[in-house]
Parts: sequence; C-alpha cells; structure tokens
Amino acid sequence: FLWRFHQVHHVDLDMDASTAIRFHFGEMTMSTALQIFQILIIGVSPLTFSIWNTWLISEIMFHHSNVELPFRVERWLCKLIVTPRMHGIHHSLVPEELNSNWSSGLTMWDWLHNTLRLNVPQNHLTLGVAAFPDLKELTYPKLMEMPFDQQQRYPPWMRADGTIPRRDELLAAAPENLAPEDEKDLAPTSPAMRRV
Repeated sequence: FLWRFHQVHHVDLDMDASTAIRFHFGEMTMSTALQIFQILIIGVSPLTFSIWNTWLISEIMFHHSNVELPFRVERWLCKLIVTPRMHGIHHSLVPEELNSNWSSGLTMWDWLHNTLRLNVPQNHLTLGVAAFPDLKELTYPKLMEMPFDQQQRYPPWMRADGTIPRRDELLAAAPENLAPEDEKDLAPTSPAMRRV
C-alpha cells in the first residue's frame, strides 16, 4: 500500500536534486503526521528539530543530485553519509538494487542492516520503475492518480512483457560501455558488501 505512494518518487527516469522533493501529497501527509507524533513522544526541542531537519533535507538533496564526485572521494564519503552514486543504486529498476541503500543521511543504517550495496556499475544503472518506462505516463496528473489506480497492469518491478530487470541482462546489453570506475564498482570493498 505505501509503495503505491512512494513509487511516485521512484518513477523519475533522470535523478537530480528535484527528485528529492518529488513525492506524492499522500506520502508527505503521512510522513508529516509520523514526524509530529515522533516529536511529541520524544519531546525534542524546536531548535534541535530545526538543526536536524535542515541537515537531513540538505543531505537528501545532495544524495539525489547528479553531482559526479571523484570515485575515491565518493567511496570515502559513503562510509559516513549517503552519496549520489550510492543512492542512485537504490533508484535502480533492478529489484535487488532497489532493495538496498535505504539510508537517508547516515550510511550506518545500511551497514547495520546489511543492505549496503556499492558494487553496481554506474554506466549501466537504469533508473525508474520497470512498470512505468514511458515518459508519457509520468505527467503530474498521472503521478497524482498513480497510488489510487486500482487497475495497475502488473507489479511495479515487472515490465509490460512480464520480465523482471536483472543486472546481468543490462550489463550484457552493452559491456563495451564499462568505464574504469565501473570496474572498481564491481569489486566489493567489504565483507558486508560481498553478501549483498
């Protein structure tokens, strides 16, 4: 049920900072209500909340941006905070990649839950939701109707022909396009990532 709202954020075919604010009003309403509840329960001060919220929104804008950092800088930064390369993997239409790199802000949550994945070649990262590959289906009115569409043709991770996108299939489509940094992406850098 919640994915129907959140997929509005994921159907963006070209991730940039605007993707960070591309949410359905229903998801924003639920998220705001949950935040208010958490603030009331925890009793956080307005100043503390403002500092945290400013940092988090800035970090979310950053990791949804299309800023291309040098590979070594990105690898160093993603040990602490979510980076564009890391979060781009979470926006992949390949289900195994979509179900990784969930963190917003600090990457410690992905390390703790063993959901961190960095070994995906960026040249072959296809963004979006497999069920919605057509830009004509991604107009503002259609995005607002999307969660309420009871006639969704097939599960969102499945293409119209019934296939599910796989990384090996996307790599096989154009292996000559692998860049040197993509070769590094394919090599896991920690035991935790090898299991992912």
